Amino acid sequence: MALRGWQNRAMAPRIIFAALLLASMGWAQSIRLYLKDGSYHQVREYRLVEDRVRYYSTERRDWEEMPAELVDLKKTEAEIKAAEERDRKETAILDAEEKFDRAQKDEIGRVPLDAGVYRAAGGKMDVIKEAELRLESSRKRTILRLMSPIPIVPGKTFVEITGMKAAYEVDEARPQFYFRLGRMERFALVKMTPRKEARLLETWSIEPMSKIVFAERQEVETFRQEMREGLYKVWPVKDLEPGDYAWIEYVEGAGKTQAWDFHVRLKK
Repeated sequence: MALRGWQNRAMAPRIIFAALLLASMGWAQSIRLYLKDGSYHQVREYRLVEDRVRYYSTERRDWEEMPAELVDLKKTEAEIKAAEERDRKETAILDAEEKFDRAQKDEIGRVPLDAGVYRAAGGKMDVIKEAELRLESSRKRTILRLMSPIPIVPGKTFVEITGMKAAYEVDEARPQFYFRLGRMERFALVKMTPRKEARLLETWSIEPMSKIVFAERQEVETFRQEMREGLYKVWPVKDLEPGDYAWIEYVEGAGKTQAWDFHVRLKK
């Protein structure tokens, strides 16, 4: 759903509304006045005057009349009411679509333009701070800041966030966030596990020859709604258990990861 697509969706209700308006105008100008023999006249309007039906013919553009006993008024009125009901329902749908478009536009306008992760809370938009990552080798226990290019270390490399608990807390099991990507890469929600004085985000295995990074992580299934190109509204499919999680943006196989961590503390 790119930006152009979103703009097209925003314009669609207006185009449909114009088409329906023209159609409703055409209906107002042309009514089928049914006769009991199964035929009909195209009329702009009609009225019952004593024992005759007086009508304005759209074909001959003049007033005419005929005996009421020849006209199937019941069928004519039923079709008019059905058309009015269709118009009423279509207008209600258009109103709902326009209301949704306005609400979504307002929602998008609240999210900062800078890349990152945000959450609406208490009438304001919280900015989730990007976490500082570090690498630890399984062999030498060497701790390094995450850098590019990444160091080629035999065995496994643990990607961690220091500290045992994220600074940002949420008190609901299915919190909603806004994720504005810095680049058009992949992103995911990851559950972290405690590890010494840090939390394990993911584990890398690096192939020395190709330098391809194979990442292992506890991904959490999520819903994602693309609101504009590069901007997503995201939330977990199932309730989150208490603990630490992080939204990550990453390049598959390249060892390039960014993370925004948060802690889930549910109310008792």
